[in-house]
Amino acid sequence: MLATDAAAAVVAALSVLGAVGHWTVVLGLPPAWAALMYAHRAYERAVFGSGGEVYRRVLRGALVLPALAAVVGWGVVGDLDLLHEMILAAPTVAALSLAARFLLRRWLRRNWAQGRNRTTAILVGPSAGVAELLSALWNGGPERSPSRVGLQGMDIAGVCLTDPGNARGRAPLDKLGVPVLGGVDEVPGAIRGFGGSTTVVVLPSPEIDATLLRALSWSTAAAGGDFLLAPAFGDVAASRLAVRPVGGVPLIHLRAPKLSRWARLPKELAERLVAAALLLVLAPLMCVVALAVRLGSRGPALFRQVRVGLHGKQFTMFKFRTMRPDAEAVRDELAHANHNSDGLLFKVRDDPRVTRVGATLRRYSIDELPQLLNVLNGRMSLIGPRPPLPEEVAGYSHEVRRRLLVKPGLTGLWQVSGRSDLPWDEAVRLDLAYVDNWSLGLDALILLRTGPAVLRGTGAY
Repeated sequence: MLATDAAAAVVAALSVLGAVGHWTVVLGLPPAWAALMYAHRAYERAVFGSGGEVYRRVLRGALVLPALAAVVGWGVVGDLDLLHEMILAAPTVAALSLAARFLLRRWLRRNWAQGRNRTTAILVGPSAGVAELLSALWNGGPERSPSRVGLQGMDIAGVCLTDPGNARGRAPLDKLGVPVLGGVDEVPGAIRGFGGSTTVVVLPSPEIDATLLRALSWSTAAAGGDFLLAPAFGDVAASRLAVRPVGGVPLIHLRAPKLSRWARLPKELAERLVAAALLLVLAPLMCVVALAVRLGSRGPALFRQVRVGLHGKQFTMFKFRTMRPDAEAVRDELAHANHNSDGLLFKVRDDPRVTRVGATLRRYSIDELPQLLNVLNGRMSLIGPRPPLPEEVAGYSHEVRRRLLVKPGLTGLWQVSGRSDLPWDEAVRLDLAYVDNWSLGLDALILLRTGPAVLRGTGAY
């Protein structure tokens, strides 16, 4: 990566050289850029699989580059042209370095998927916590080994439990096919048995005190592996966590969610502009769809339904009609076929109320296009939790009501993760994770995943 950054700096410097005609930037930019990337820890192997942190470190280095040029150019050599040249070169070198890291991450993930360049990992903790973590990390299908989990290129070789005698707690682990290596005392032996650099992931447990943690970390370090501590709570974005020393004791600082109107103002303005533009571009398609709905069955083209939005305020949501006009009247007759009987949602596979045109619209989420009107009038967002019905909200617990702290959206984690195929608890977990961990970067990631999710049509019924 160092050589790649040096090459990116040379290319950026040569592009500036043609405009300014000074060789100073060619000589100064490569070492300065490499030093900034090293100072911002952009070469650490661990960051290449951890969300967008690797990109943020490059961008922070690009912002510091002009300041470094000002100090050196003006304070040391007295050449203000250096500052101008570095400012011109910063966007190019940052873009090239970002592109190089993007390609490297794709290469790494492809290798991980093929079983190459993966490290061995051992999970340590209580059986219930380990099973929950494995279920959250599971990203494969029935044709793949359950022990191969999406944990930054790690293969879960086994688990060491604080309660190895808990047969009931071990049942989910047996179902996942993850071998139980024994109790916590077996961790050093397991590390030696697997050899190489073994990563140890420790989950919080009353049985694991500071003395035991130190011993485990020493054993892992002696084998050349990484030692990771899982937080006591899940579904927390890494950007919200920071280490804060207090009285010499390192404490984990959990930053509060961004829930204020001012923090989300750029998102709201951008989404309203995008909604207006999409309505103009998609107007011909929406007219054709409306005509198809009217010709396909009797009744209006638009379906209006009361939903609950920000802070529990009700609004009228628009969709293209996909069911018979009497759909609500015969809903009780289909209660026995509710696919989501484990929660508050009402979803039926092969719902007989859905029209032929409606089935196609649902398959590709075209029926949701009129919700752009709700985005335009500020009742909904492009990205957010699923807009619930009033009767669903009436059954919400205090925890689930946190979904109402943000505007509902056309798409969200719920939609790109399986939609109606998800159990109620999982849908709630995803919505709450979005509320607590919202960022513009998360919105961008969801948008990138929305297209493939719509084309797959998973859970769209």
